[in-house]
Amino acid sequence: MRLSSFLRGGSVRARLLLLVLAPPLLMLPLLIGLVVYWGNSAYDRLLVYKVNAELTIARQYLDRVLEAQKLAVAGLAGSGRLRSALGDDATLGAMLAQQATSRRFDYLHLLDDAGRVIASSTDEAGPHRTQPGDVPRRHWPVVAAALAGEAQVALSIFDAPELEQIGPPLRERARLAIVPTENARPDPRTEEERGMMIHVASPVVDAQGRQIAVLEGGQLLNRNLDFVDTINDLVYNDGALPLGSRGTATLFLDDVRIATNVRMFGGDRALGTRVSAAVRHRVLDNGERWLDRAFVVNDWYVSGYEPVVDGEGRRVGMLYVGFLEAPFRDVKQNILAALIALFALIMATGVVLSLRGARSIFRPIERMDATISAVEQGDADARTGTVSGGEEVARLAAHLDTLLDTVAAREAELKQLNAELDHKVVERTAELRATQRQLVRSEKLAAIGQLTAGVAHEINNPIAVMQGNLDLMRDLLGDAASGVATEIRLLDEQINRIRLIVTKLLQYARPGEFAGYIDEVDVSALLRDTLPLVLHQVPAPAVDIVFDLQAKTRVRINRDELQQVLVNLMVNALHAMPGGGTLTLASRDRDEPAGAGHGADILVRDTGHGIAAENLGRVFDPFFTTKRAEGTGLGLSVSLGLVERYGGSITVSSTPGEGSCFTVHLLAEPVFRGSDGVPYA
Repeated sequence: MRLSSFLRGGSVRARLLLLVLAPPLLMLPLLIGLVVYWGNSAYDRLLVYKVNAELTIARQYLDRVLEAQKLAVAGLAGSGRLRSALGDDATLGAMLAQQATSRRFDYLHLLDDAGRVIASSTDEAGPHRTQPGDVPRRHWPVVAAALAGEAQVALSIFDAPELEQIGPPLRERARLAIVPTENARPDPRTEEERGMMIHVASPVVDAQGRQIAVLEGGQLLNRNLDFVDTINDLVYNDGALPLGSRGTATLFLDDVRIATNVRMFGGDRALGTRVSAAVRHRVLDNGERWLDRAFVVNDWYVSGYEPVVDGEGRRVGMLYVGFLEAPFRDVKQNILAALIALFALIMATGVVLSLRGARSIFRPIERMDATISAVEQGDADARTGTVSGGEEVARLAAHLDTLLDTVAAREAELKQLNAELDHKVVERTAELRATQRQLVRSEKLAAIGQLTAGVAHEINNPIAVMQGNLDLMRDLLGDAASGVATEIRLLDEQINRIRLIVTKLLQYARPGEFAGYIDEVDVSALLRDTLPLVLHQVPAPAVDIVFDLQAKTRVRINRDELQQVLVNLMVNALHAMPGGGTLTLASRDRDEPAGAGHGADILVRDTGHGIAAENLGRVFDPFFTTKRAEGTGLGLSVSLGLVERYGGSITVSSTPGEGSCFTVHLLAEPVFRGSDGVPYA
């Protein structure tokens, strides 16, 4: 029997039951399917966003290590201590050995202008000019750059003979047995004998500025467990991975793990195991990032891989971070199960309530139907009597009884009343259907609201983890973050975008911002204390430092935040004078009566290239910068925000070609302001 025929000809009870049960029975599977699909995809995207941020942190740490090693070698190469030891072989060898140990280099070599070793930290009997089989090293990229007068650092791959030439222990440390790994690309080798080295070289000049040698050093990354453990501690610190998950980090040479904290079944580190052919193809062959789940040694991890390149730009390995997927998958399944159970409970509750309402309607109708059947069979005394179920149904029963009392004399009128009854039944049925549809719609909206609130709540947790890791990255990198300003900005924008969506869903107010702990600060003393923090950026002796400290008024402000502002202004001033100049650090009292204007001013003045007139009004705008290669555009806007939070301000004056002056206006007694600029107590 077709559904339309059943609805027209079936019993009232059956039709009401069908109308009550059909919508939830049809909608529940559809809603469950949508929840499972949307929940899985949204949750997986969040995990990918998380591992992408963690991979970026690991990459920045690797870049920072490379830069630190370059600065260490460049600093030693330019030191007077090295120049003074050049004439004494014994002193020179001992000094190189001591410096290699203290700076965690595996070797330090002093090379002549042909690239040959003339002194080494690895000499046990003292340095000697040549060694059997020693060959010039000018073909190595970093050495070639240093011979050309430029300090350079890169990841270099050395084969076994080259490691033997540098030092026999390095060859043994680099050697790893290749462990057969399922799904890896076939490789006939049984050992990995090559070494991945942080390779750095810097020119050595005499007192007259003439290049006389090259200082070369290296740190072997094979079996360098401190390196990957530091990455793991940085990315997956306490609280970064709730739910019982664990994070891992690995450095690959080609597709072989040479430094890792991934464990095998026995608990040993999985050194010598290899990555799957699919990951190798995308990362090493195509040069793309892998951000997806992957089977790592013995379990599934949410994984991030990216290629690492040597000094010649060739892809020679991979950097990996990832975390165990199972705890997150279990939580996701529990959340989806809870949502499905909630949907089912809501639907079941709606069905029960609807059935009760329908029962109060079809039971009186059934009684009236029984009365009519009895009359048709000849029982003229049959009556419905008093019924419940609503005014309309009770009145209908009363009408039926009245009609039955006058059936013999008023047959024509009875027909008319029956017609009216049929018409009312149709109207009431239509009203019932409309009411039922509205009820189902209300239940659907309530269920969707429950889903939205629940999912939005769950989004807040990984967003907080992402923002925490991003803030940690920014704090750890400090000024070095300028090299990844675009990536940090993109992460901030996407995190803020997600937070805005969650905010709209949950309709909650953004919490106020509060100033930190304040001290009484002597601004003149703080200027002197801050200068050493940026002296390493002064191209001495080209830049002269002039102090003009007259302020005696102490201001109440957070000392660390004010020092952050001064460091930023000093660094900007030094960058504005690449060819040298004068940096003036001054302080002044403001002698207005105690009140809104009483306090002190700090002036940071340079004689650099100045600021163009069209840019002068934008220097405090977030992300505005003229230093495209290294600036983030956030320094001045953040500094202004810190000062304004205590009721102060920063002004700037500049003449292109003559220099700029930034003035920090501070109040003796702060007037705290929220993020909306409104003062508060």
